[in-house]
Amino acid sequence: MKLSKRTAALILLPVLSASAGMMAFSAPAQAAEICGQYDKSTVGTYMVQNNLWNPAGEQCINTTAAGFEVTKADGQVAFNGPPKGYPSMVNGCHYKECSPGTKLPARVSSINSAPTSVSYGYTADGVYNASYDIWLDPTPKTDGVHALEIMIWANKVGPINPIGSPSGTATVAGTTWDVWEQRDGGHKVISFVAPSAMSNLSFDVKDFVKQANDRGFGDPSWYLTSVQAGFEPWQGGAGLKVNSFTSEVN
Repeated sequence: MKLSKRTAALILLPVLSASAGMMAFSAPAQAAEICGQYDKSTVGTYMVQNNLWNPAGEQCINTTAAGFEVTKADGQVAFNGPPKGYPSMVNGCHYKECSPGTKLPARVSSINSAPTSVSYGYTADGVYNASYDIWLDPTPKTDGVHALEIMIWANKVGPINPIGSPSGTATVAGTTWDVWEQRDGGHKVISFVAPSAMSNLSFDVKDFVKQANDRGFGDPSWYLTSVQAGFEPWQGGAGLKVNSFTSEVN
C-alpha cells in the first residue's frame, strides 16, 4: 500500500503512492516470493502486499494457492511503537491500487452483507499480532490514510497492545472482545482484541462496522474501502501464514 498499518501504539506514518491514479492491480497468479518494500502480487481475486512500511530489515512473503507465508522477517522495532509492516491480503483499494474485480469502495448502507473468513497459521518465533483490518471513509476514497480503521486482533504474541486506551468489552460475532479506542490523530482506530488466540475467523464485516458506529466511530453513510487480513510483526515473524482468505460484498 505504500503503507497502511499502524496500529501499534503510536500513530500511522503515511507513505505516498507512486501511482499516477487509481488502478486495479493485477499480477501473475502463480506462486511468487516478493521481497520489495511495497511489492504486490495476486492470489485469485485478492491483492497480496508485502507492505514493509516501517522496516527494520528485509521481509519476504511467498504466495500460496489460497494465501501467503512470511518467509523472511529480519529486525525488531520498539514494542511500544508501530510495527515493522503489515503483510496482508486485500479486497478493495489501497493507496490507489485495487484488487481485481473488487466491489469496493461501497457505501455501508448499500451493503446487505459482507461475509468474510480467514485462517491463520502461527509461529512461536517473534512478537506480532494477527489482525484483520476494516477501512472506512466519508468519501469513496482510494488513496492515502482513511478516516476510520477497525482492527480485529485474532492473536497477539509478546508485550504489544493496540493504539489508544482500553474501553471495555463488546460481544460481536459470538466472541467477547476487549475494545481499545483511539479518537485522536490522523485517523480514528477501534480495535477488538480476542481473549485468546483464534486461528480461524468467520463473520460479517457489517457486524463490526455497526459496533463501531454505535460507539461513535463513523456512520452507515460512510464507505467501506477495503478489508485486509494479515500480520503486524514487531520482531521476527518468519513462518506466519494466512492459509486462506475470503471476502464478499453483497
